[in-house]
Amino acid sequence: MGEKCRCSWPGDIPIYVDYHDNEWGRPTHDDRELFELLVLEGAQAGLSWLTILKKREAYRAAFDNFDPATVARYDEAKIEELMANAAIVRNRRKIDAAITNAKLFLEVVEEYGSFDAFIWGYVNGTPIVNEWRTQEDIPATTPLSDKISKDLKKRGFKFVGSTIMYAYMQSIGMVNDHVVDCFVYRELAEEGRSPLSSS
Repeated sequence: MGEKCRCSWPGDIPIYVDYHDNEWGRPTHDDRELFELLVLEGAQAGLSWLTILKKREAYRAAFDNFDPATVARYDEAKIEELMANAAIVRNRRKIDAAITNAKLFLEVVEEYGSFDAFIWGYVNGTPIVNEWRTQEDIPATTPLSDKISKDLKKRGFKFVGSTIMYAYMQSIGMVNDHVVDCFVYRELAEEGRSPLSSS
């Protein structure tokens, strides 16, 4: 009784349910959070998102709370320290990518005023609201994730393939991919209607 209807993927795993209910698909405009999720989505490649979620606090501690200006200055000694940290994914390519992406992230901020303005510009600041009935209906990539991936690769970003970028779009709320009978879907749809419906 009173059990909320939600997407099937979190199951009954508390950390997953909390992420689903309070974060996934909810629009994020904070540059530090946008950088954190960019690094974590890249770290997930070949792994499960649950694995990364469980390591998230360790990542925040290891990566100076994902301050891009700090991460951009990481040197070889810091990389060795990260490679020795068993609490995160010890993959040299992914660690190097986080540092490279931090530098490029700052270049985007310099150019656009914020990474938020850049990434949300792809949807004119308004989330895409899909109407999926089941988890199986949700695609792994879209033409827009293809475009964002291509644009970021052109700038030199690493671990930004189309599948990773679509997962990123979902995580930062650029796209609402909660299934239609999920309580979060309805919450987000109502929030989306209220400020914009009068225009």
